[in-house]
Amino acid sequence: MDEDVSVLGTPLKECSCKPMTGFYRNGRCSTGPEDQGLHTVCVELTREFLSFSRARGNDLMTPRPEWGFPGLQPGDHWCLCALRWQEAFEAGKAPLVFLEATHQKTLEVVKLTDLEQHAVQAKVLPFAKASASHRSGED
Repeated sequence: MDEDVSVLGTPLKECSCKPMTGFYRNGRCSTGPEDQGLHTVCVELTREFLSFSRARGNDLMTPRPEWGFPGLQPGDHWCLCALRWQEAFEAGKAPLVFLEATHQKTLEVVKLTDLEQHAVQAKVLPFAKASASHRSGED
């Protein structure tokens, strides 16, 4: 397995364990020589993308219990093949990307600027907001 580093140069974060994703089914978009499809882009799936993928012959919505595949739905996070993301990007159907959970090998196929245009904005956790306002009151 290749070193788990994100497109930002930081340690690769988890993409999803529910549903369990990743080529190695470890919840991360890790990759290595066995991963011919380069399942390295952590995305938040949309109905538009899932329909696009199905039309291209890759039905991600239908459960396949014989493969341990639950079927995916909008809102799920998933490690997507870099070439499929690029194809969707070029067609205007690319799903949002979690940069910290997208493996650096993606950059062999996709431009960082394209990923950044589709990046999920960082979410501020409620305790972080409270902490920040508390600190500002002490100054």
